[in-house]
Amino acid sequence: MLVMVLVQILSAVLNIIFKLVANDGMSLKVFTAYRVLFASVFMIPLALVLERNGRSKITWTILGQAFLCGLFGLSLAQNLFMESIAFASATYCVAITNLIPAITFLLAVCFRQEKLSLTSIPGMAKLAGTAVGLGGAMVFVFYKGITIKIWSVHVNLIDTKNKTTSSSSHHPTNYALGAVLAFLGFFEVCVHENKTQGKMTRTFPCPMSATALTSLMATIQSVIYALCAERDWKQWHLGWNIRLLGVVYSGILISGIAVTLMAWCINMRGPLYAASFFPVLLVLVAILASLLLEENLYLGSILGAVFIIGGLYLYLWGKSIEIKRMNRVEPLETPRPSEFQSIEIVTTSTSAPAITTGSNDNNITSNSSRG
Repeated sequence: MLVMVLVQILSAVLNIIFKLVANDGMSLKVFTAYRVLFASVFMIPLALVLERNGRSKITWTILGQAFLCGLFGLSLAQNLFMESIAFASATYCVAITNLIPAITFLLAVCFRQEKLSLTSIPGMAKLAGTAVGLGGAMVFVFYKGITIKIWSVHVNLIDTKNKTTSSSSHHPTNYALGAVLAFLGFFEVCVHENKTQGKMTRTFPCPMSATALTSLMATIQSVIYALCAERDWKQWHLGWNIRLLGVVYSGILISGIAVTLMAWCINMRGPLYAASFFPVLLVLVAILASLLLEENLYLGSILGAVFIIGGLYLYLWGKSIEIKRMNRVEPLETPRPSEFQSIEIVTTSTSAPAITTGSNDNNITSNSSRG
């Protein structure tokens, strides 16, 4: 539990850094390219050292799967999510992350990887949780309501930054567009988890080497995309500021250490255990954003978050029941008394008495033959 809480704290700080980097004027495309680059530099040596003996042979098929994993799981998804935070608030976009299990469930049903059973309790719970979560997301996006101020320390890190008006980096506030971009980003992640990552895991069961290959492919994709989209070379300069802190923190601590810790937790306790901590991230980001960025909390945001979290736990509850039923070992059926059969074994011996056996419920004695 402490490891998962630590992962959520690291992720919450990352979302605040995202907002500060976007406000500082750094190109988000360049930031994403640097992030996956630092992740590759961190993961490749670890994979070479720790999996040098048990690594499978790298084939063209595995390279192709790593390319797709890097595209859907890292470069495309991270670019969309970075843009969404720039258009909206960190709390606003992180709330969408709690829809990942629901979206994954719907995609699994569409890809026929999972059956939708409306006659069982797990099936109804998963469907109801998905519907409640999606409804909460709609409330979160389209309804604000009154402003709720719980606390204020009069600290706003954005006000201390030098805002730029560059069209390539400055984004006006647009919550609807931010929500759409965040949803598309997490949709890409769900497609990645359902299709590309599953296939690569089966053909290349080396987790650290697979992560390193995926990061390398995402680096190539993100750098090419950033070079084509961002022509201002000053954007690639990293000084001793929030930009350098952001790329090092996101590349090493998040894409390297946090991902490894989460994979360890999933191997120890299962994916449902890790998914149950998603709402913790939303709460932490909401607290940090209100304390450090002076972001306002609205009634609609709170109601939407409650529905999203409730739908998440309802889905996880149904999924846990389903897993328990699948893993349950049914006891052997005890035969009825009428099914017992008497067994009579007759032995002959010249020096020892006969051995008498019988059934469990009937004492049938056999007469021995004497020589």
